[in-house]
Amino acid sequence: MSEIHSTAIIDPGAEIADGVSVGPYSVIGDGVRIGAGTEIASHVVIKGPTVIGEKNRIFQFASIGDEPQDKKYAGEKTRLEIGDGNTIREYCTINRGTAQDEGTTRVGNDNWIMAYVHIAHDCTVGNDVVLANNATLAGHVHVGNHVIFGGFVGAHQFCSVGDHAFLGMYSGINRDVPPYITISGNPGEPKGINLEGLKRRGFEKEQLRNIRNAYRLLYRSGMRLQEATDEIAKLAETQPELQIFLNFLTHESRRSIIR
Repeated sequence: MSEIHSTAIIDPGAEIADGVSVGPYSVIGDGVRIGAGTEIASHVVIKGPTVIGEKNRIFQFASIGDEPQDKKYAGEKTRLEIGDGNTIREYCTINRGTAQDEGTTRVGNDNWIMAYVHIAHDCTVGNDVVLANNATLAGHVHVGNHVIFGGFVGAHQFCSVGDHAFLGMYSGINRDVPPYITISGNPGEPKGINLEGLKRRGFEKEQLRNIRNAYRLLYRSGMRLQEATDEIAKLAETQPELQIFLNFLTHESRRSIIR
């Protein structure tokens, strides 16, 4: 059975699975679906259409699934989708999508979303992402898997951030961040590969050496971007860890990369 506090307001159009807990004074709106084992603390507001998976923890005063902060929004029926196992801390805001994009904001699984984080309309956040306090994603930002945003990091609209990237505290990005690399400063500049993060995730010495080499080609060789990409493509044929690097450069980057 779900544990719903007597002061919580649950719209008849909401679907609450077994094992969900909803704290005092929280409001769950029409079109909201919450999966088993999810914990909603006090004073949380969730509006629909929003789908929240299983075993998430949403802390007090978070605002989930409200209208996008976009002047073009005219009441279209857009969505927010949140996966399983996420932690969403105090005062986070995660907005639904807009009709100008796919209409859906997406947050994956097992993400650690700290206090005061804002995830704007039409963003896509992958799995095992850390967004530290006050990190801000503007509209249409795409974030890969195993990415870490330091505190107060800001991402410009339509930026993409590749898997395993690390963005240092107070960084500001207005172009795309390739996989594996560390960014620091405002505007953000590349500072090498995310060596410690990659070691923690089990990358072996040879893989790290290959990633370093790809970084040097991209940032230290003096090659133009297309030339460096062509060289990385050759290496990726026998070094599979470079494939996500190559895919990002050739298919996923939308605003050109930080370079």
